[in-house]
Amino acid sequence: MRKSEVKRKTKETEVVCSVNLDGVGISKISTGVGFFDHMLELLCHHSLIDINMVVKGDTHVDLRHTVEDAGYALAQSIIIALGNKKGIRRYGFFYIPMDECLSRCAIDFSGRPELVWKVNLGLEKLGEMDTELFHEFFKAFTNEAKCNLHIENLYGSN
Repeated sequence: MRKSEVKRKTKETEVVCSVNLDGVGISKISTGVGFFDHMLELLCHHSLIDINMVVKGDTHVDLRHTVEDAGYALAQSIIIALGNKKGIRRYGFFYIPMDECLSRCAIDFSGRPELVWKVNLGLEKLGEMDTELFHEFFKAFTNEAKCNLHIENLYGSN
């Protein structure tokens, strides 16, 4: 089984993240940011990757450190679980329709980090989470996983 656990401790956060790439989509997520937890749970559900993540961050200051460090830890966990990447399909893409919106995501575990972000959410916040933090999460993930990640909202506003 391709599993790993990463512990990350900084001045602002403490993260414990474990993944099972051959899971069934089970999640135990606690970041202290409700909408972010929800999005990570959906990632587990649709990817069939099991993720356990607990983040204790300085959310009384802001949510950025929590979200960004979660991205770093998740990427580290996935890369460790992938090992030498033997047998994986390096490239992947996905389109997702959600009501009136259509978005596309393409990823390549190339060993070279690059994030292309063409997303305008049109809202400043989702729940208590600043929408600009999604870019920070994916930037941290991309840099740590050393992958190319292209995310684009093709149309729609919600």
